[in-house]
Amino acid sequence: MKLEEVQVPALSPDRLLPLIGPERAERFEATGKAARELLAGRVVLNVNSTASGGGVAEMLRTLLAYARGAGVDAQWVVIQGDPHFFEITKRVHNNLHGAPGDGGPLADNERRHYEEILRANADELLALVRPRDIVLLHDPQTAGLGQALARAGVIVVWRCHVGADVPNAHTEQAWGFLRPYLDDVDAYVFSRAAYAPDWADPRRTFVIAPSIDPFSAKNQPMSPADVEAVLHYVGLLAGEAPAEVAAFTLEDGSIGRINRHVDVLQTGPPPPANVPLVVQVSRWDPLKDMAGVMTAFAEHVAGPAHLLLAGPVVTGVADDPEGAATLEHCNEVWRRLPHAERSRIHLACLPMQDPVENAIMVNAVQRHASVVTQKSLAEGFGLTVAEAMWKGRPIVASAVGGIVDQVVSGEHGLLVKDPRDPVEFGQAVRRLLDDPPYAELLGENARQRATAEFLGDRHLEQYAQLFAELDQAR
Repeated sequence: MKLEEVQVPALSPDRLLPLIGPERAERFEATGKAARELLAGRVVLNVNSTASGGGVAEMLRTLLAYARGAGVDAQWVVIQGDPHFFEITKRVHNNLHGAPGDGGPLADNERRHYEEILRANADELLALVRPRDIVLLHDPQTAGLGQALARAGVIVVWRCHVGADVPNAHTEQAWGFLRPYLDDVDAYVFSRAAYAPDWADPRRTFVIAPSIDPFSAKNQPMSPADVEAVLHYVGLLAGEAPAEVAAFTLEDGSIGRINRHVDVLQTGPPPPANVPLVVQVSRWDPLKDMAGVMTAFAEHVAGPAHLLLAGPVVTGVADDPEGAATLEHCNEVWRRLPHAERSRIHLACLPMQDPVENAIMVNAVQRHASVVTQKSLAEGFGLTVAEAMWKGRPIVASAVGGIVDQVVSGEHGLLVKDPRDPVEFGQAVRRLLDDPPYAELLGENARQRATAEFLGDRHLEQYAQLFAELDQAR
């Protein structure tokens, strides 16, 4: 198995200073200095299963860039696997959320195949690290690498981005599969305390919430004119597309342009720019309940508002074997809707060939939205919520997982207590569409909350503290 090495350019953390204020900036600079001294001559290696197409990959790209800019040798590799491996790990992923997934087993045959794939990846990985280096293994796909790394004298952290607030038979099946691989790791990191299994040693268990990068292509400022230019060009807004779409700034300071269009399932033209647009952006994953958003909107949100469901082209996410089937299910649900409702609902697959181009499209979609939704049935954290909060958008989301750590209902958005209740969801969306001043107030509060809680300085400080504790324990 040939590991994929992901190249991440260094970015100076100083770019965050105008946003976080002098007190946070001073603390952050002190943290960076201590981390450089602690980690001098050592590698901090992150290992996951995809370089693009999900929140973990997006966070790694940002955090590693700032860590490298602070003088830490932070690196990133992606493991390789075959379709059956990713079928198994997606089953574990769904089970950790408390969901049955495809209902398949996690028995001896699955364990043998999982170990076989990771044994080949471990052989490659061990050539990249030395004793006292730090390796962060992300999510179920990488858990089976922990034993080999620990035997090599590496400090091993398993970072789990998913979980369920209440354990059930599905979570027990997932933990039963994973636990043998995690006994030797030095630390477990979860997005929420509730996600830690009861057998996890409290002395080795840490909670670190995710974060966003306000300067990334997905979150960087865009003028209303640029937002509309992008959406017209890619085919998500009606009207004549500009001959030349607005430019945007890449992380290295160069100028990029949108070159591709979006694949849209719709009846007739896309929505006009002056019509309220409800948006959900997520992977085509059953737990994101895109089909449920669609039916709730069709039945309980009257016109003239339109709905846009946007996700990646399903071939662009290597570790998600359910994407194509979920998208096809959404297409079938859409086709069964009455024509009048179909004409207000648009399903878009965003191209993934260029991650920055994809991110600019997502940025424009969220910034144009009158309401951003995240009607997840289960959620590890829900970075799309934090991204919408940063953009000051009013939010309707399910009161599940890490979403409740971000949004106080009635203050930063509206939370739906039962994510499977289409009436409650539709009424919440309708309330924000009918009361623009209230929606604007929630959006302003959300922006302030995102600035205070979900930027990278807090995230990196917590990792630096974790590494210091683990180093002392050695």
